[in-house]
Amino acid sequence: MFNAPRPVQAYGSSSQFGASFVTENPLISSVYDDGLDPWSTSPSPAPALPSFPATSAGGLSSVIGEASIPAIYSRAFAAVDPTNTGETSVNALSRVLGTSSLPASTVDRIVSLVSSRPRVSRLEFFVALALAALAQSGKDVSIERVAALAQENALPEPTLDLGSLPPSQSSFHDIMQMPPPSTRGYSAEDPWSSKFTTPAAAPKAPALGSLNNGAPSNISGSGLPREWWKKQETVFVNILGQQGFILNRYLVYEVSSDRGAPVPRRYSEFVFLWDVLVKRYPFRLLPALPPKRIGPDEGFLEQRRRGLARFINFVVNHPVIKDDPVLQSFLTEPSLEEWRKHTAISYEEESASKRIDRVEEMAIPSDLEDKLAVVRGKIGFLIEHWQRICLLTERIVRRREAAAVRLTPVMRPSFLPTHLPLPLPSFAGLSSSPSATSSSSASAPSSASGSLDRDTDASTTTSIFSGLTSAARRSAVDGQADLSRLTNTVKSLVEVNERCWRGEDCELCAGVRQGLVHVSAHTQRHADALEHRSRTMLYSTLESLKAQRDLYVAMRDLFIRHDRLSPDQVDRLRKRVDTNSHKLEGIRQAKKEGWEHEADKVAVAIEKDQAAITAALNRRVFIRACMWHELRAVLHNRENTLLTLAVQAFAREEHDFSEAAVTNWSSLLETVEGMPLE
Repeated sequence: MFNAPRPVQAYGSSSQFGASFVTENPLISSVYDDGLDPWSTSPSPAPALPSFPATSAGGLSSVIGEASIPAIYSRAFAAVDPTNTGETSVNALSRVLGTSSLPASTVDRIVSLVSSRPRVSRLEFFVALALAALAQSGKDVSIERVAALAQENALPEPTLDLGSLPPSQSSFHDIMQMPPPSTRGYSAEDPWSSKFTTPAAAPKAPALGSLNNGAPSNISGSGLPREWWKKQETVFVNILGQQGFILNRYLVYEVSSDRGAPVPRRYSEFVFLWDVLVKRYPFRLLPALPPKRIGPDEGFLEQRRRGLARFINFVVNHPVIKDDPVLQSFLTEPSLEEWRKHTAISYEEESASKRIDRVEEMAIPSDLEDKLAVVRGKIGFLIEHWQRICLLTERIVRRREAAAVRLTPVMRPSFLPTHLPLPLPSFAGLSSSPSATSSSSASAPSSASGSLDRDTDASTTTSIFSGLTSAARRSAVDGQADLSRLTNTVKSLVEVNERCWRGEDCELCAGVRQGLVHVSAHTQRHADALEHRSRTMLYSTLESLKAQRDLYVAMRDLFIRHDRLSPDQVDRLRKRVDTNSHKLEGIRQAKKEGWEHEADKVAVAIEKDQAAITAALNRRVFIRACMWHELRAVLHNRENTLLTLAVQAFAREEHDFSEAAVTNWSSLLETVEGMPLE
């Protein structure tokens, strides 16, 4: 969904894996994540054309400016954003505005004014509350009026009954429920942050032709404890906010784990941890860090937060790295900067202090190189395919967030702020043929956001406006008419038709109005379910898929480090030992003056070289043991077991959503069966 990655420079050895993440600077990576370019100044995602600045959080920031935010604004936003994500849904905004006793038509207008997306930022939410206050006082409802009041530092306060705020009507599992910063209890679920522990499903008889779920692997031993996936540790990474002075502002994250109280961490401290671990454990699987970028926007920062969460959750669950003392300090020290000032950090490679015993050495298969070659041969294709899967999944999520009704270009101006120009698309040469749309979706996008707009949206095929053209679907406000807005519009329609020309006793109009009330209630319920479904897929399924991609990228980098760091000087040392042995023998035979001292010097050199040979040979064995362990215990288990859990969770959530949708629409059908016809 982000900017196109920079061209990857070929690795300077015989390796076939492209760019490396194991250089001295871990931020050089460019293919790590979602096409993020660390040095690009473009927003993430890149804005679609034409752009509408006032309907974005960045445009509305100039509306609010430096005005003081009334307390009711913050309380209302906290009520619909308990996880402090900085955004909420159109559904939630509509529910808050519904407590203001404003007509549904006014609520619909306010929602359309502040946002054209399925999600509403904090600033957009605040502007909506200001508009609601203006409507309650009988003043002009316009963004210009809010901007004028903000310049006077006099934002109006709406009258809201937050105590009666209706909860979401969806019974769909909300994956966004994570504990707030500094007060969370540590549950088994992590809102990606990075890892999820899938709740145990009730045992069911396998369907005909289905896989035998939960059956043990036929490979002898996994190298990990039985049911290891149930014992995974979870670390939460949240954004605390900006700190520091104007010229030295930096973003601070809150890292929370079961090992101690939550601790604040800067991005540079994640880099420090990565640097220590990659030098101590060069022959272990270690994910890359997400990059840094000059002038990041909110989308970039959120993606980086998730990347940092996947990184830290990977290392705390690595069978070896999880016990590293620096990692322990990173998770528990209140001030890592002070700890580093008073602690000597060792970057010594683990092979210098660890040895492989005879039993472990004998357990290493003789054909280890052949097994590794199999993985080497396909690792590039695996990365490419998993990257594509992640991109396609993210497109599906974004489309689900903007699901349901699409408006025609003629209808759209009434749903946009009146002070914004709306260039209508040209209808010349428009076609909705399948061939045109399929060729559009098959082309390689230059950016994920652009490809999102170019590809055919499957949701429009079931829309009542499914005949819209490709150009209309590419409009920047494609997602502005979702089910929540449809619900608001239906409610407004009911208000407009409250009185019939025949009088108060028109049973036909009353029955139809009551039926529309039920329609709006059920569309609201389905909108809630769609929102939870897309959030679940974004924070669970998509992050699970990205974890798979990160795993293969880490394996590729492990191969690169192996190629760079595993060669030793054993052959050269052996030749030098042979040369010095002949030299020592000659000295002893000649017995010239002072030959004893010279012979001692040569003998000491031979002993040092022989000790170095022994250490290098031990290191060879240790490296082989590490590669075997990472292949057998880490890669093989994670790429299969965690993917199985992700697929099972995805299937379970989709099944629950489908059942809830059937129940919802069946209930509506039963309700509207009694609507009058005459």
